[in-house]
Amino acid sequence: MRRKIGLLITMLALAAILCTTAFAHTPLFTCWDNGDGTFSCEAGFSDGSSAANMPVYVFGANGEVVAEGKIGKNGEATFNKPQGAFSVKFDGGPGHDLTVNGADIK
Repeated sequence: MRRKIGLLITMLALAAILCTTAFAHTPLFTCWDNGDGTFSCEAGFSDGSSAANMPVYVFGANGEVVAEGKIGKNGEATFNKPQGAFSVKFDGGPGHDLTVNGADIK
């Protein structure tokens, strides 16, 4: 009986650790208009990890890449604002990408 309880406790502890790890690295990404024909975006992760050097892509209305850059050491990237509809994608690695619609950048 003790062995079964010990195994159950071990399995529950392992499950709790795995669940916590799975949710501890959520990407965060937001963009704002600078009012001078440019916009900036800030990226990072919910566990405080840096997004420095991770790619950011600006897509035009037809889905073509019109600009690309990387998140700087300060957690930000700045781009010239394209004419017309566009979107911005942060690529934080497999399963960690987020897209902001250009119409939402204010």
